[in-house]
Amino acid sequence: MKQEHIQRFCCTVCKESVLRFQGNEIDGKSGQIKTGNLLCMKCGTCYPIAGHIARFVEPENYAGSFGFQWNIHRKTQLDSYSGLTISHDRVFEVTGWPEQMKGEQILEAGSGAGRFTEVLLSTGAEVNSFDYSDAVEANWKSNGHHSNLNLFQGDIFSIPFEDYSFDKVFCLGVIQHTPDPELAFSSLAAKVRPGGELVIDVYASSILSLLRWKYLLRPITKHIGRERLYHIVEKVVDAILPLATRLRRVGGRVGARLLPIVEYSHLGLPDKLNREWAILDTFDMYSPAHDHPRSLAVVRGWFECAGFERVEVKRGPNGVVGRGVRPL
Repeated sequence: MKQEHIQRFCCTVCKESVLRFQGNEIDGKSGQIKTGNLLCMKCGTCYPIAGHIARFVEPENYAGSFGFQWNIHRKTQLDSYSGLTISHDRVFEVTGWPEQMKGEQILEAGSGAGRFTEVLLSTGAEVNSFDYSDAVEANWKSNGHHSNLNLFQGDIFSIPFEDYSFDKVFCLGVIQHTPDPELAFSSLAAKVRPGGELVIDVYASSILSLLRWKYLLRPITKHIGRERLYHIVEKVVDAILPLATRLRRVGGRVGARLLPIVEYSHLGLPDKLNREWAILDTFDMYSPAHDHPRSLAVVRGWFECAGFERVEVKRGPNGVVGRGVRPL
């Protein structure tokens, strides 16, 4: 992290913007802080900096399965790795944002390995990105060279910035995996400045979705150790992926849902990468501690209760997409 990023943070305990850097391990070439501490000068809370990343949370938490999967699949979903534009297209499809946003301050919540971080950085905006898990380490390896990135490990319920600080707040694929999606939304909404935009998505809640393999098997799989579950998923994917691909080809989306794995041959992925995505997203489907889908009506209510205007809530590529603007 850069020294100038410190002044943007505030203490998650006393909420004051009085953090000071303690330490002297700074990269002489880039000027980035490698290790040290951030000390709150008011309440004395100390936050470690490790591997260039400020850590505002304990290392072990309910998002541990995500850190596990993203550090294995650091590159899998990056457009720069696949040579495709899947992540790029999803970002701009759901947000409607321009592809050039130099000077804008963006907060990205739940960045994982950085598939969307990479896209947001390409706009020239200042991207303040965090994850609750140690997936931030995978993100740093891919995106840490960008001068417009402020990457940290933080909690969506206690984001270390003052309220009304950001032009744009962005959160895809995360809210349903928190213990309290409504509170997570409120925490994000509080960071949007007047005139700023909030874009989120959440898994869609419906009777049909609750009858899918994921919700039938999760009561068992979420209690299996992450390493063991990952090896099970690998074996199952290798055994039935060819059949799953044929079923999708014949039956489309319905055919793809007949087996207890996911696959993405329809996206134009080569076989090797389709296997990687299948393992990653099948594990992602069964391993999280929390999975709480919400309906369109509920998501619309979140935005309206938060006082947002120009609210748009609709079906999107990953469930329900919501966006709105905080009034001036």
